Amino acid sequence: QVQLVESGGGLVQAGGSLRLSCVASGSSFSINAMGWSRQAPGKQRELVATITSDGSTNYADSVKGRFTIFRHNTKNTVYLQMNSLKPEDTAVYYCNAEVIQSRSSYDYWGQGTQVTVSS
Repeated sequence: QVQLVESGGGLVQAGGSLRLSCVASGSSFSINAMGWSRQAPGKQRELVATITSDGSTNYADSVKGRFTIFRHNTKNTVYLQMNSLKPEDTAVYYCNAEVIQSRSSYDYWGQGTQVTVSS
């Protein structure tokens, strides 16, 4: 079993910055892609950013140029640096990881961390 634990959410004013972190823990696993998604009240969960094991990244159009995803492979950690935050970025942010265990692939999710951007 692998656990993902997010941290770094909070309340910030519009134009401010936050950095989210997500650490994967468990035994006998490796990680391929990792990513961040978010879900605002009354809306569907949307993919924000992804990063592959070799560092290739992809972003939602709504966050391009403002958010940066990066990872520390030896620490099994993925980060989301969020700059120039807007009220519409308010959501619960979830990290996920494609985990390889015993030559099978599994998708794990964290419990989420709240980000609130005030205007």
